[in-house]
Amino acid sequence: MGEVLLVGSGNRKKAAELSALLQGLPWEVRNLHDYPALAEPEETGATFEENALLKARYYSDAFNVACLADDSGLAVDALDGAPGVYSARYAGPEASDSENNEKLLAALEDFLWHERTARFICHAAFCRPGGAVHLEYGTVEGHISMEPFGPGGFGYDPLFVPLGNERTFGEMDALEKQGLSHRGEAMRKIRVYLESLA
Repeated sequence: MGEVLLVGSGNRKKAAELSALLQGLPWEVRNLHDYPALAEPEETGATFEENALLKARYYSDAFNVACLADDSGLAVDALDGAPGVYSARYAGPEASDSENNEKLLAALEDFLWHERTARFICHAAFCRPGGAVHLEYGTVEGHISMEPFGPGGFGYDPLFVPLGNERTFGEMDALEKQGLSHRGEAMRKIRVYLESLA
């Protein structure tokens, strides 16, 4: 087993998805539950990139290991790019996925299908303690459905229909979603970089 790579996410579903996307690499992939409890960093960045880097540096320095973190979210054209960096806390600091989804549907209530264009964005940051930083980016275009569909995924997955598809991410299995998603694209790029380091 190679060098330790910590997945820096307190969201268990996201951590599991990231870990799955890193399978097969010559790194020993660990999650935050493998380490002592630590308060999550405050996401004060104005962009996904700033927040991803902030989280990767925070956990890398705290536990003295290489860390991979991402910041991702949904940008809806009709809402001028909202919820954006506030995607996880769109309906409030402790909002659940369903509360965020309900707020988004309410905000789009008067918009027709062709007006509900949106994209998922993911910025991934790799950081070694006090050292190298590497950033990658992924995005997927789509539409916001009129109501939630599917039990899969997390966040806005039950509302997001990727371009060229008729089903939401919530209706897809993990492998199908990974092949299309913003996070899948960013992780495929990160994998190439991580393989070059091993």
